[in-house]
Amino acid sequence: MTRVAAVDCGTNSLRLLVADVDPPSATLVDVDRRTEIVRLGQGVDATGRLLDEALERTFGVARCYAAIAAEAGVRAVRVVATSASRDAGNAARFTAGMQEIFGVPPEVISGHEEAALAFTGAVRALPERSQRGPVLVVDVGGGSTEAVLGDDPRDGGAVLAACSVDVGSVRLTERHLWSDPPAAAEIERALAEVDEALDDVAAAVPLDQATLLVGVAGTVTTVTAHALALPAYDSGAVDGAELPAATVRAACADLLGRTLAQRAELPYLDTGRVDVIGAGALIWGRVVDRVHRAAGLRTVLASEHDVLDGIAWWLAGGPTAR
Repeated sequence: MTRVAAVDCGTNSLRLLVADVDPPSATLVDVDRRTEIVRLGQGVDATGRLLDEALERTFGVARCYAAIAAEAGVRAVRVVATSASRDAGNAARFTAGMQEIFGVPPEVISGHEEAALAFTGAVRALPERSQRGPVLVVDVGGGSTEAVLGDDPRDGGAVLAACSVDVGSVRLTERHLWSDPPAAAEIERALAEVDEALDDVAAAVPLDQATLLVGVAGTVTTVTAHALALPAYDSGAVDGAELPAATVRAACADLLGRTLAQRAELPYLDTGRVDVIGAGALIWGRVVDRVHRAAGLRTVLASEHDVLDGIAWWLAGGPTAR
C-alpha cells in the first residue's frame, strides 16, 4: 500500500483525497476525502483573471488540506488545477501560492488529461456488470465538461476518445442564468450554448458506442441525491446509484426551475452550489438526453469516484492518464 494525497482545484470546489493505494491488488481505500466550495473561478469567464478574494479562499482551504496530508503521513502529493486556472491570465499567482503551501508545483492540466483522470478514477471503481462494452464517463464541472469513452475495466480500461468543452455550472450561470428562478429566455440561450458544445463532443466521441453512462463530480452527485429524495447527503446511497434516464432528466428540470430559496431548503445540497446547481443540472440533463438518443441507454449511473481517484492511482504507479 502507498499512502498518497490527491488535490483537485476546480472552478467551484477544492477537493482532497488521502488514500492508501495498492495497484497489484487494484485496491484504493479512502483515508480522508473532502470537498470545500471555494469558487476559484468567480468572474474568470468575464475578466480572464482570478480574483483576489477567490485566491484567498482557495489558499485558506489549501493550507488546511496540506496539514491533513502531512499529519496522515502521505508519501506523495499531486495537485492539479483545471478549467479556471487554464483560462486565467494571472494563473502564475495561483501556481506560486499552491506550491508554497503543498511543496509541489500544481499542474494546470488540459481538458483531455482531466477527462482521462476522471475516467481512470471512475472505471476502476465500477462494480461487475453482465454486459461488456465501452463506458462513457462524463464530468460536469464548474468551468468545463469532460466526456471520455473507454474500454470496460475488465478489458484494460483504455481511453478510446475524449473531449472537453467550456460549459460548466459556474460559467453557464454567469453567462446566462441571472434571474431567480431563471427566465425562459435565459434558459433558451443556455440550452443553445450547451447543445452547441455537445455537438462538438459528439463529433469527437462516438456516443452511440457507449454501453454504460457514468456521471461524476458534484453536479451529478447532487442531481442523484435529488432524484433519490435523500433526507441528507449520503455518499453511500449516491455512489453506484443507477437510475432511469427519465428520472434523472426530471430531477434536472426540477432543480433548474427552483428559486434559490427553494434550492437552499434541500437537505443534501451544499450551500456553495445553490446558485449554480441549476446550470449544472441543465448541462447534465442535456448530456443524459443526448446519450440516451445516441446509444439507447435507459439508465444512468452516478459515481463518487473521479479525478481525485485517477490522481491517486497515478501517484501510486497504477493506471495512468498520460
